[in-house]
Amino acid sequence: MNEMVSNGSGLARRTDWLAALRAYLVTITLGNLVWESVQLPLYTLWRTGTPGEKISAVIHCSGGDMLIGLSALVIALVVVGDRHWPARGFLLVAIVAIVLGIGYTIFSEWLNIVVRKSWAYSDFMPVMKFFGFAIGVAPLLQWIAIPLLAFKLVRQRGFDARQVT
Repeated sequence: MNEMVSNGSGLARRTDWLAALRAYLVTITLGNLVWESVQLPLYTLWRTGTPGEKISAVIHCSGGDMLIGLSALVIALVVVGDRHWPARGFLLVAIVAIVLGIGYTIFSEWLNIVVRKSWAYSDFMPVMKFFGFAIGVAPLLQWIAIPLLAFKLVRQRGFDARQVT
């Protein structure tokens, strides 16, 4: 659906939600691939893993990040979205999607570090206490910075975040 929606000033903006979704998904996927590669030294795998294990971890985590980002956006669209998204409801959807991504990250870090012990932070990972356990700052920043970039790029492609009538 690619329709034009008036903003009340005589100008129109695209409301092509599919193109906006594609732009978001490409940005989330590529952004997380780069981020996972750069933050790998913050995990013990950097010292203990083979080159193949490191590559596998980056690809696995990036794929999971893409699914997390997509799921967060879809849930946000279902819960607070507007049928004219991204022209209407853009900011609220972005906020909810980012909060969902951060929330899942906190859960996932706790599950994989504290409960399953399937990965561990190196001494280089800055951490902060959250509900009594140490969570890496890098994964938290990841779920702020990359979705913000994705939503910014969606907006710059002509999908305006201002409310339209």
